[in-house]
Amino acid sequence: MSDDAKRSVSERLDLTAVLLVASPRLEDPNFTRTVVLVLDHGEDGALGVVLNRPTSLDVDEILEPWHDQAVLAPPALVFRGGPVSPDAVIGLARSAEAAPARQASETWRSVIGPVGTVDLGVAPDDQPVALAGVRLFAGYAGWGLGQLEAEIDDGGWFVVDALTEDVFSHEPDRLWHDILRRQGGELGLLAAFPLHPSLN
Repeated sequence: MSDDAKRSVSERLDLTAVLLVASPRLEDPNFTRTVVLVLDHGEDGALGVVLNRPTSLDVDEILEPWHDQAVLAPPALVFRGGPVSPDAVIGLARSAEAAPARQASETWRSVIGPVGTVDLGVAPDDQPVALAGVRLFAGYAGWGLGQLEAEIDDGGWFVVDALTEDVFSHEPDRLWHDILRRQGGELGLLAAFPLHPSLN
């Protein structure tokens, strides 16, 4: 990515609802080969969840009302959303409507298309929109004011458009590779970058 392109990305007023795809140069083990959906970006910094780190924890072990297999997007496991506040749980849901009529409420906030955050204290049947899929994330990724922009400028993250399918991928272990590959060009080539280049 050229310096001009990187500057235009990091100077965007709002990175909400974009994907951050970890560059092979990113050395923080919390984010090696991660894909982060930015949920909020503003004057206080940025917050997002890692989409491709499933744990072995079943949802019903922490939030029994949300264990219904008909509501959960497979795999029906809690995902590690990031290193901040690992005891906090964030829910992302897909509305059964293509574009939910209620864009914002106390229990639903749209993020991208039919995907929004839900209040997990409200039972699935009592949500303001009909749910077609839910995924739960323990913890989140957070950045202070200007920190995310600096990491992008340093080449730590690629900023790409998010698709609904990315949030609820049935193969989260392939997400980093698949998202890079669909970008084509130089980013597409990075999809084949080895995890440990020194071993090749």
